[in-house]
Amino acid sequence: MEGDDCSFPPDLSDNHSQRGSVASSATLSRAAQDVLVYLFGESAVHLSLEGLSSVTVQELGHSVREALQVPESVQDAFSFWLCSPLLELQLKTRHRPYKLCRQWQDLLYRFTDASEEDILQDEPYLQYRRNVFYPKAKELQIDDEGVLRLLYEEARSNILSGRYPCDPEHWTALGALSVALEEGTALNDEQVITTIREKKLSSFLPAHVVMGSGGFFSTLRGKSSHQTDLEQKLLSEYRKISSSTGNSPEPQQLLHQYLNMCHMLPFYGCAFFFGEIDKPAQGLLQRGKRKSVNIGICLDGVYVMDAKEKHVLLGLRFNELSWDHSNPEEEGDSHILWLEFDGEEDGTPVNKLLKIYSKQAQLMSGFIEFCVELKSASEGGAAAEADTETDTEASVSQRPAEQEGSTKNGRGGRRVKLQRQGSVVCSRVHSLNTISYVNNGKEIKRLKPKRAASFFTRQASAPSYSAVQVTDSQEQG
Repeated sequence: MEGDDCSFPPDLSDNHSQRGSVASSATLSRAAQDVLVYLFGESAVHLSLEGLSSVTVQELGHSVREALQVPESVQDAFSFWLCSPLLELQLKTRHRPYKLCRQWQDLLYRFTDASEEDILQDEPYLQYRRNVFYPKAKELQIDDEGVLRLLYEEARSNILSGRYPCDPEHWTALGALSVALEEGTALNDEQVITTIREKKLSSFLPAHVVMGSGGFFSTLRGKSSHQTDLEQKLLSEYRKISSSTGNSPEPQQLLHQYLNMCHMLPFYGCAFFFGEIDKPAQGLLQRGKRKSVNIGICLDGVYVMDAKEKHVLLGLRFNELSWDHSNPEEEGDSHILWLEFDGEEDGTPVNKLLKIYSKQAQLMSGFIEFCVELKSASEGGAAAEADTETDTEASVSQRPAEQEGSTKNGRGGRRVKLQRQGSVVCSRVHSLNTISYVNNGKEIKRLKPKRAASFFTRQASAPSYSAVQVTDSQEQG
């Protein structure tokens, strides 16, 4: 998320300890202090800076780019983030990391549901990683090997952790490309299998894929055959890479292949937020339960992902949705991000509302608005070509030509109806517990569940409907 959208609280008093990778001293003197800026791939840039308390992201960026030899022409591809398991913030050039670290506990209380104990123990670290606002089209034009490796390590980390859900054909090809990048393309079959076993499958494939499914005992019984199957799949893909690239391909060629395949994932480059959604009711005893989700937001749209199952539940481009957020009015209420999109209920076109419970709802709403504004500006100028690069086969839905334009909050044009597909990167609208509304000509009314017999009484012509405004009465759903 963009740090500027947080409305950071005032600086804390100097008697609070300063934590994380930014400094080990609480003094504000001009003496040089050590700073660690972490990178993906288990490495870091070690700097020694004077006047750390007043150093801005812009000043820090110059030192890091010099250390990493990042060309000035691609400096916008990266940004600084303050990260921990509880919260991730992309910083603006004017921000001062030292001061934000001193406010970290306040930010956690405000934007997370973490316990007091977890908040007190949490420590942020400063990370240099991809700028969420950097267009994919520009990324494809980068030829510098060092920059490509930074992007590769970040994408690889997101693939292995399951943050970027992908289908078997994708994670197998990506894993084989990682083998080729690390070991070259001249290995024979025995060497490939030996390398995979020495470095472990989890170095090349997502952790949830390596673990497999099933209970403890079924995992034990099938572990050997499961791993052998995965090894053979990696070997088969590695052979394809070797035959197509030869024994000595340029590293940039393999890095571009890896990133190009990641670009097929519609949520590549997203900023991620944490939240929960209602589970569909399964009887009286199953009501009121929630499911943890990750919400990815980028210049292309919003993606709600099942945090456990590692697949997309809902993917919406900005011209396919309306959104809003609401704050708690009474004790016990939740912060809610509302996503509205077109759907169908027993053959009737309806507006569907998805409630996302999250203390980061206001952040997400502001982030969506900022992305919409950026995208609208780019579509009105020469950057329109960048949008065509993001329309890939793995996209959740395709935009008709007449709906290329976006407007604020998605209101002002008919949205595209989602199509359910089998891929893990495609929406599973049927599995969502949504609120459905239809316009009967006078007012927006909530649709009540119908009996099975109503299947035979569908109307021949669908009633007209329009985007709904979130009101207090709707929050009861």
